[in-house]
Amino acid sequence: MIEFRGVNKYYGRYRALADITQTIERGETVAVCGPSGSGKSTLLRTINRLEGIDSGQILVEGRDIHGPDVHLDRLRSGMGFLFQQLNLFPHLTVLDNCTLAPVRLKRLTPGEARERALALLERVGVADKANAFPAQLSGGQQQRVAIARALVMQPPIMLYDEPTSALDPEMVGEVLLVIQDLTGQGMTQVCVTHEMGFAREVAHRVLFMDQGSVLESAPAKQFFDHPQHPRAQKFLADIRSPFRRD
Repeated sequence: MIEFRGVNKYYGRYRALADITQTIERGETVAVCGPSGSGKSTLLRTINRLEGIDSGQILVEGRDIHGPDVHLDRLRSGMGFLFQQLNLFPHLTVLDNCTLAPVRLKRLTPGEARERALALLERVGVADKANAFPAQLSGGQQQRVAIARALVMQPPIMLYDEPTSALDPEMVGEVLLVIQDLTGQGMTQVCVTHEMGFAREVAHRVLFMDQGSVLESAPAKQFFDHPQHPRAQKFLADIRSPFRRD
């Protein structure tokens, strides 16, 4: 579904992505983990061209998405992206947040968009908030609305940038259940997260990054139980024992 071929990204002299070569299969949920500044969010944002690349290729369903002939709006309308800040429109109701893009970009009628949005709000458990405004919702409810808003475009791919970073611990489970439900339905998902418990529960596979490189790619259980790369081993040990002294 998604293929990275020797991808490099620089900010001036700083190499944010270093020769990334990875494949994400259709229907796979992949968690991208690693320390702050390792390139996780940059990697995610290259998939829908919020960030450009300096060399290499990124293929989505076999097409080079950084090629000169790619229509950006069409590309992005085929990928749901859950931002860290959510970016819900505060002056629109939940339902209007969810129907704006399909009417404007997919040319659905308002009635069709409303029907699809209400079904998705029901699916993520916030149908009763359809006429509320974002400020009237809890953090977990806002996250679920943002997921519904992305899904209403019927994308084959969902991308998440730290989807639980601003949530209280009891709200993390709400988002986890939605992503697990999408995993069960065969959605291709890439999730950048710093919460290892979340990654372990939600992912088929983990990509561990540091200094712009993917140092380890492994099934989630294998990664957490038996990490292979020394840097991954230290990272997990430090998380499990945050006050450990060497």
